[in-house]
Parts: sequence; C-alpha cells; structure tokens
Amino acid sequence: MKLISVTSGKGGVGKTTVTCNLAMSLAAAGHRVLIFDGDIGMANVDIFFGVRAERNIKNLLDGESIHNCITKLVKNIDLLAGGSGLQELMTISAFERREVVQQIQSIHLNYDFVIIDTAPGLHDYVLHLNAVADQCVLLITQDPSSFADAYALIKTLNAKYKMKDFQVVCNLVTEENGGALFIRFAEVVEKFLTLRLSYLGTISEDIVLRKAQQMQRLVMRQGVHSEAQKQIQQISVKLIDSFIVQSPARQTIGTTAFGSEEKLGLGGIFFPASGHA
Repeated sequence: MKLISVTSGKGGVGKTTVTCNLAMSLAAAGHRVLIFDGDIGMANVDIFFGVRAERNIKNLLDGESIHNCITKLVKNIDLLAGGSGLQELMTISAFERREVVQQIQSIHLNYDFVIIDTAPGLHDYVLHLNAVADQCVLLITQDPSSFADAYALIKTLNAKYKMKDFQVVCNLVTEENGGALFIRFAEVVEKFLTLRLSYLGTISEDIVLRKAQQMQRLVMRQGVHSEAQKQIQQISVKLIDSFIVQSPARQTIGTTAFGSEEKLGLGGIFFPASGHA
C-alpha cells in the first residue's frame, strides 16, 4: 500500500477535485483506493461522489474500529471521512496523529493506494499528513498567492521533516502555461532550497471540468471525454511510475514523522521522460 498526499499552500486550488479524480483514474485501472479526507472541518469528498458518510475520523479517535469508519463510495474506492465542523481535531496530539496513521496501516492489505486530501496551509496536522506520505503531490496555480504559499509549505516540510521530494501538478492552466509555471516555480525553489521537484503534469480547466466542478461532480465520471480527463489519467500513470524509481527510504509509510529516519531525495529538478509543454 502506497500513501499519497495531495496538498497545497492555500485553499481554492482544486485539491479535493484532483484527489477524487485521481482516485477514479487509479480505480478504473483496477487499483483499490482509500481516500482519507484530511481537510478537517471542510471535508466534502463524500459530496463529490453523491454519498453521505455516516462515520468519520472522530469516530475512529473515539475508539471505533477503522472498518466501521470507512464509507464505500464506488467500485474500488472507499473513504475515511474527515467530517465537517470538527475544528477541534486540528489540534489532536502527536499520539492521536500516529494512531490515525497506524490504523490506516493496519488495513494495508485492503488497498493499493491511500490518497490523503490535506487541508491547505502550515498547520502541524497538515505537515504531519504530508510527512507520512510516500509521495507528496503539490498543487500550484497561476495565482501568485498559490505560488508563494506552495513555496512556504515545501520550505517548512523540508526544514521540519527533511522532505526533499515533491511531485508538482499545475492546475487550472493550459498545457503550455503549466510547463512554464512549473519552470518558474522550480527556479525559485532551486535558488533557495536543496530538494527534488518532479513535474507530474498539468490539468487544464476545460469546459467539461468547469461544469463538473460547478455541480460538485467528478470529471472522470462524465460520459464526455475531455482534455482534463486525459491529463488526469496521464498523471496517475506517472505517479505509479514514480514509486518504481523512488529510493528505498521512501518505500516505508510514516517513518519520518516519528523520527526514525530521514526521507532521502536526489536534489534538483526532474521532468519525466515525456518532457514538458
């Protein structure tokens, strides 16, 4: 089982949309996926699937079995909901954070991938969820504040958890502008930090994606094929491939967050073999 975080420095960049559509793409390829809605207080993954989660992380922390807290969404996709209006959970202790991860690890035979939809920002809870992931997918947009906040996030993760490997997705831009946006971001990062940025790809805001977002639906469930659907499928393939080439230190779930070892990176900027726009 591989743990993937989908994160950003600020809200409104499409994390939940990307998380759910990425899960749909992986599930369509036959992989078993668990989505953990880590955006406590604003959790809404279940809405995108037209399902209401009766149990969430609070029930888990109250002692219920993780099996009872998981909601079936569609074939090959389950959900551990974060719940809404549960801001007190943002201050859960390190022990409780570790308990959540260990509970997820306990069902590792049930899933191929766990995708964490994190809250935005630099809260300790958010940093922890990113630190325990095998791969951290960072979303950026052309919004200058998204750019700046994403830099602040990876700088903090690098300083606090020694994280050196980030997969970047440029969201809501054209393919050409996405490649250029990644280069600009990478140049800034390379100037001040020593870490590895990999360009996973771009997701364009085409009309099918825009309509799906307005209706709080998933573009991967729309009958009409679109550029965004193709791009999400390509990103899911690249993400799977990234696990093949990652270092052994990143094959273990959750070790860095508990201080047992560092996550190792190769440093520098990396474009997949397919290149960039």
